[in-house]
Amino acid sequence: MKSICKSKQLIVPLILMLLFLGCSKSVEKKEDPVKVLVEDLKIIGYVAGYEDYDPFDPSSVDANKLTHINYAFANIVEGKPKFELELDSIKIPKVIALKKKNPNLKVLYSIGGWVWSDKFSHTAAYPDARKKFAKGCVKLMKKHGFDGVDLDWEYPGQRAEDNAIRSSDKENFTMLLAEIRKQLDAAAKTDNTHYLLTIATGANQAYIDNTDLGKAHQYLDFINIMCYDYYHGWYYQTGHHANLYPSDKERFTGNSGQEAITRHIKAGVPANKLIMGIPFYGRMWEKVSIGNGGLYENAMSPGMIIPYWDIIEKLKSGSYKKEYDETAKASYLWNAADSIFISWETPKDIELKAKYIKQNGLGGAMFWEYSLDKNQELLNTLYKTIK
Repeated sequence: MKSICKSKQLIVPLILMLLFLGCSKSVEKKEDPVKVLVEDLKIIGYVAGYEDYDPFDPSSVDANKLTHINYAFANIVEGKPKFELELDSIKIPKVIALKKKNPNLKVLYSIGGWVWSDKFSHTAAYPDARKKFAKGCVKLMKKHGFDGVDLDWEYPGQRAEDNAIRSSDKENFTMLLAEIRKQLDAAAKTDNTHYLLTIATGANQAYIDNTDLGKAHQYLDFINIMCYDYYHGWYYQTGHHANLYPSDKERFTGNSGQEAITRHIKAGVPANKLIMGIPFYGRMWEKVSIGNGGLYENAMSPGMIIPYWDIIEKLKSGSYKKEYDETAKASYLWNAADSIFISWETPKDIELKAKYIKQNGLGGAMFWEYSLDKNQELLNTLYKTIK
């Protein structure tokens, strides 16, 4: 009897352990980021209404390679979003018409951006102002036939391009998103559809510290992380502006896509809600100190934006040497004769980022901006690798 009891004592825990291991394996399989369905991955392209598209036209966008388009930008005027450019009235219908080419395409409009984020803090500060703005978002959305709203507040609680800031921006930002979601959902019930709400976020720790993404994400469909401009127009030092990993050559205050993603996840955002931003442009510095192939050196000019198509044209001169930082997985160009350094995004870099997105269970990729890649070399690589 004692030996039988002892056997039972051994068997029962063994059965429980096997059941636990079986459950654990099934949970792991379910949460395995590699198993995210390819058809659910997003490719989101910003189309800037203010860009000179000649000979580019929004109607020539290859809609079948995109899941979403964000038309940028609407300004905040008298507490409500408003398109202020004359060409918007011509371009917006053409962008909306792309849904005929791809019925699954979603077209959102983006509010703010670097120049037009100056009024966000005032708008988010008071309940009545938040409600007025949110209702205005819905009204403008329905007027033009958009599928949702994208907020590009650069940046809550931080100085940027003449933007107002408050110590309460962190909490107010979340409440603003909550009010917009409330108004969108009210409209959705009437229209029997779901309207999207997304935001563009900064990649650095300062953005995380000045927002509460762990709460805010519940009101959002997904988050577009601007994984670029790590070295930008305020920097008189050269560096990678969109590297995937940290560089062992870093001398200043760099960043990376991997670190940006990790920060957002630690802040409480699910990985599948995170969209990795990819630049279709580079950053160029002139009169750079000679040394290290121009990488992480001082310059006499800040990092100017240069479109991908312009970089390709410059390469034809034969004056630029192609370089690659293996640890950062980042490409750059060095013109020793003219002391010019360019940090740029190549098809190779985009392919690696697309694979990173799939391997880490992220929601997809976003890029800025469509017209900067006229021949669609970068977009074709992104689409081929992701889909």
